[in-house]
Amino acid sequence: MGLINKEKVKKRIGMRLFKSTLSRGLFFLATSFGLIVLAILIYRVINQGAGHLSLDFFTNFASRKPEEAGIKAAIYGTIWLMAITGPVSLILGVGCAIYLELYARKNRFTRFIQMNISNLAGVPSIVFGLLGLTVFVRLLSLDRSVLAGGLTMSLLILPVIVVAAQEAIRAVPKELQEASYGMGATKWQTIRRVILPAAIPGILTGAILALSRAVGETAPLIMIGAMTYIAFVPENIWSAFTAMPIQIYNWTSRPQVAFHDVAAAGIIVLLVMLILMNSIAIIIRNKFSKRY
Repeated sequence: MGLINKEKVKKRIGMRLFKSTLSRGLFFLATSFGLIVLAILIYRVINQGAGHLSLDFFTNFASRKPEEAGIKAAIYGTIWLMAITGPVSLILGVGCAIYLELYARKNRFTRFIQMNISNLAGVPSIVFGLLGLTVFVRLLSLDRSVLAGGLTMSLLILPVIVVAAQEAIRAVPKELQEASYGMGATKWQTIRRVILPAAIPGILTGAILALSRAVGETAPLIMIGAMTYIAFVPENIWSAFTAMPIQIYNWTSRPQVAFHDVAAAGIIVLLVMLILMNSIAIIIRNKFSKRY
């Protein structure tokens, strides 16, 4: 009986080791496949668009001639867009998360709100574009302005930031909050000086992912009527604008092959801008992570 039990144990251990090795191999293949595809895409974009990167490309406006086409208006438009989208979405998203986690009563109504916020995170972006067109462009008469585009993009990424902020607030140890209350701090003082600083790394992680999505979105901006060709930069939040994804889309839709190379150069600039934004957010997140 003892020998039989030992054989069974050996078979079980061997089967578990085989499953573990098989799973690790599958995960490695999946990761490798994604990295290989990404490397191929980056190589093709750089190989195709690096030749168009020059000072003129950054200082010229869009043109009907590919050799004279530039991305100046799109860069300025994207910066203006993110200058509105970032603060609005962060303030509203974190405020909503604080209310739902620390102030709202846990009942059917709050559970209903929470369920709908989670569902909104998976809604196609073009739906938010239709909402922005109806509310901001037509109802509030903001026209095709930077403000309308920024508010529309804020709606798009707001659910992601709310969910990420809620998870970050839940992860703050209860002992820190109780210690703050024990020292005589009010609820708002505890939130401002204890909970939020400790939750900032998690909040910024969600904000990085959300803003990265907003930078590359095209459908909502097309729906609200962002221009594909302008020869000026936005002067204020009421100005018309274009953005880098729209400009790249416009170039790729041209039949001339030379415009496709220009679009590849625009993709390189967009990737660099995205990396810079993420790097700044990661530095801020790591700074707070060391403190808490």
